[in-house]
Amino acid sequence: MGLEIQNGRVIDATNNLDFVGDIYIQDGKIVAFNDAPLNFQADETIDATGQIVCAGFVDLSVRLQNVAKESVVAASAGVTSFCVQPDIKPIIDTPEVVKHLKDSAKSAQAHFIGALTQKLEGNELSSMLSLKQAGCIAVSNGNFPVKNLLILRRAMEYAASHDLLFVYRPNEFSLSNGGCAHEGEMATRYGLPSIPEAAETIALEQCLELVELTGCRVHFGQLSSKRAVIKLQQAKKYGLNVTADVSIHQLHLTENDVIPFDSNYHVVPPFRSREDCEFLRAGLLNGTIDAICSDHQPHLLDSKLAAFPETKAGISSLETLLPLLLKLVSENVIDLAQGLALLNAKPAKIVDLKAGSIAIDSPADICIFDPNLEWEVNSSTWKSEGINTPFWEQMLKGRVTHTIQAGKVIFKRA
Repeated sequence: MGLEIQNGRVIDATNNLDFVGDIYIQDGKIVAFNDAPLNFQADETIDATGQIVCAGFVDLSVRLQNVAKESVVAASAGVTSFCVQPDIKPIIDTPEVVKHLKDSAKSAQAHFIGALTQKLEGNELSSMLSLKQAGCIAVSNGNFPVKNLLILRRAMEYAASHDLLFVYRPNEFSLSNGGCAHEGEMATRYGLPSIPEAAETIALEQCLELVELTGCRVHFGQLSSKRAVIKLQQAKKYGLNVTADVSIHQLHLTENDVIPFDSNYHVVPPFRSREDCEFLRAGLLNGTIDAICSDHQPHLLDSKLAAFPETKAGISSLETLLPLLLKLVSENVIDLAQGLALLNAKPAKIVDLKAGSIAIDSPADICIFDPNLEWEVNSSTWKSEGINTPFWEQMLKGRVTHTIQAGKVIFKRA
């Protein structure tokens, strides 16, 4: 198959590309820029005039009960690779489950993170080597606690011995205590069970000590607080092998934006203070935070109908990933090339995927989007089964028009 993309603005920070021109794709790989190779024939031509052409997005954290259906949603959002957390049904704790999920996913986009402990119960270590051999790209205990620090140490030693990345969302469960909102003004005003910042920072500090002890590679997922950014910055300064990401919605919303008793704002970690949000943004600029993820968690309507603390935490967020990134660009938090790298090249490097950049002979995983296209988040524009988003019926700017994976168009907006 030959594919030609014409007249788009090609942006790739990794290879210092920023030009308006053409890309030629043959047999799933990029073969040339601007000048067609000898004997090249295009089976399909895409006119990308006025649009941005970049590497497909790599999402480090999604939770999908129906991987096959939500893969379509991911494609519509420009995501060509996504990492499925282990705390789904069935729990990803055996090679058989990995095989089942791969067979049912029917998508090359999906990559799986194996369970750190059996059934995610935090007591007995999983067979991490078997999970790696089955194709898992990392291990994690998801949003479930590890029972004690000795088990966490042994797990990190096991992961390190097999060069497995450990993905860890820092949360000291005894302190978070089933809370649903940041321990601050909003939680106090409305009497909501709260989660202090210390639940994140204490767990982060403990894990950093074990990183130094075990030599394990650790990626901290979905940071939410100022003090966590500071601690991570210090750890990196002293050479610890750690990386981190932040959920896109944490870069825009704070506890002051939460509409009382609207469960679409129920996320864990919770929306924190404006100062926390500003530090997360600063962390992107100074390199402390390495990537942005969607932390996509689509829930059916009945999961969000109970009282705020009793509803399932999480936001359906794949489809708002690009427009919320572009909003950061419009607010001069980061420039466009930096922002796109946080969605493609940098997360790809963290999980060691051959993806995330545009270069000759690289896989043709490409996102094409119109940065000026305005659209409303509503039932006619939304694809995910989960409509649990605080951005419902809001106008957003920027929309994916084409997604290409291995040279094949897997999404085209009508």
